[in-house]
Amino acid sequence: MTKLLDRKIKLIWDFRGPRAARTAEHYRTHLEEFIVIEELKFDITGVHHFSDSHSIAYMVVAEFEMEETREILKPQRGEVYLDDFDINK
Repeated sequence: MTKLLDRKIKLIWDFRGPRAARTAEHYRTHLEEFIVIEELKFDITGVHHFSDSHSIAYMVVAEFEMEETREILKPQRGEVYLDDFDINK
């Protein structure tokens, strides 16, 4: 069983409207910059387009980094990230 603080957490930002896809792609760039500046454990980011008017940007953090990252970046939601089974890939 994975130790609690060893889990990967996927922090998610939702974007809606006609420019959702472009905004999510742009936000991902800022997430990548944040990872480098803060020297986070993982460098996993991505975007997923659900429709023409709903996209997400996400980043994956170690659970011990989650609280501080969440307070700084204010994601709308989060979930446990599983390497082999990510439904939003």
